[in-house]
Amino acid sequence: MDVLAQKTIMLVCTAGMSTSILVSEMKKVAEERKDEVSIFAVSEPEAEAKVKTKPVDILMLGPQVAHLKNKFKMLGYAEGFLVEIISRQDFRTLNGEKILDRALHVLDEGSFEEDEHV
Repeated sequence: MDVLAQKTIMLVCTAGMSTSILVSEMKKVAEERKDEVSIFAVSEPEAEAKVKTKPVDILMLGPQVAHLKNKFKMLGYAEGFLVEIISRQDFRTLNGEKILDRALHVLDEGSFEEDEHV
């Protein structure tokens, strides 16, 4: 997984609390698999400022902020990161492995699939 080495994944939700739990789950999986990724979460109000001060490779939006996808896509074009929406099912079940896999897949492909998995 050399292509994906040292990638940074930022999760965004309304308050950052539920994504903080997801970050823990994703980090466990990444550590077990020895994926070289940095994963962190912020609240939606913090997200725009954060991507301007900390480079990210992909921004994963929680389902409750999915309506902000276009806003963050425009910012992603300017700042050089991809944007993806976390599936409702994976978010609800806190499936860190599937969310990490999705982020790495999108990074590997270099693009996102239009909302079919939401």
